[in-house]
Amino acid sequence: MHKVWEWAKEKLTAQQMNNILLLSTDNEGRTVFHMAAEYGGLDILAKIREWANEKLTTEGINNNILLLSTDNEGRTVFHMAAE
Repeated sequence: MHKVWEWAKEKLTAQQMNNILLLSTDNEGRTVFHMAAEYGGLDILAKIREWANEKLTTEGINNNILLLSTDNEGRTVFHMAAE
């Protein structure tokens, strides 16, 4: 995960990192944050949150989008973590 992030920082703009790495969704509407909540544990969630704080701007995209976005079934990250 760290290698992918380092590569992305070298090759992608901040907007591309937002759209491609942090905010894009899979075919079930899940973001990387949903997947980390379901499968990765607290340490991975904390790292993604840290990266999001570095890259998400308050002008356009608010950090709440990571926490409040829903998948195709209407589940937020909190739902995923609680399952």
